[in-house]
Amino acid sequence: MSRPVEVRELSGQLPTPVYADEWVTLYEADCRDILPLLDHVDVVVTDPPYGDTSLDWDVPVEGWMPELERLSRQLWCYGSFRFFMRHRDDFAGWTYGQDIIWEKHNGSGSARDRWKRVHEHAVQWYRGEWGTLYNEVPVTHDAVARAVRRKHRPPHWGDIGQAAYQSHDGGPRLQRSVVYARSEHGRAIHRTQKPVGVTSLFIENSCPPGGVVLDPFAGSCTTLVAAKMTGRRAIGIEIKVSPRAIDRIAQGVLHAA
Repeated sequence: MSRPVEVRELSGQLPTPVYADEWVTLYEADCRDILPLLDHVDVVVTDPPYGDTSLDWDVPVEGWMPELERLSRQLWCYGSFRFFMRHRDDFAGWTYGQDIIWEKHNGSGSARDRWKRVHEHAVQWYRGEWGTLYNEVPVTHDAVARAVRRKHRPPHWGDIGQAAYQSHDGGPRLQRSVVYARSEHGRAIHRTQKPVGVTSLFIENSCPPGGVVLDPFAGSCTTLVAAKMTGRRAIGIEIKVSPRAIDRIAQGVLHAA
């Protein structure tokens, strides 16, 4: 039998996890009861309720953010623009890093007098000095062969090196901030399930191989699946765990959606 991932406990007594293996530990509890008992993790990647609708499951959770300032120096948080504006005070102790747009194939929202919303935000927040963080530069390998001559850039952007560079077909290029992936509609086991292929980008960017990812709102356990498939360990917390979510993280072979 494999040894469960080690959870560094700060104080108190953690409950028995509903699932544990060498990669993942999952607790069924209110995250506000578990977070004070945990010690440092490499990054938090999570998808809390946005509170954008009147639906009974879309209720904002208060009081979970303060513990994160102690637990990690990096946070990737999914949310709508309205969500981040409403909770701006909760992020006051963090520095904005960057925002990523997940573009999906279908729209959400029922308003017929506004543009169809086919995107969601994921914002990176950090604490401390940017240069001291783990940051795996995100690249894709789909460059097109061409010579590019850089334009003059303002001094405050810093030195960018040589004035021109040569790219090659299939070569690396910096990952763009708009990421397209089909939504999980029709196959999701949770109402707001996010694609593994998108979430894994944030984990690989901000957590070293073998490091620990924390998700206080595990839901369908996409973050835990993404961590496991990219060689990271994960701790998840969900107030009501679905048996299908446990089946999902227990798979021996995992593939990005």
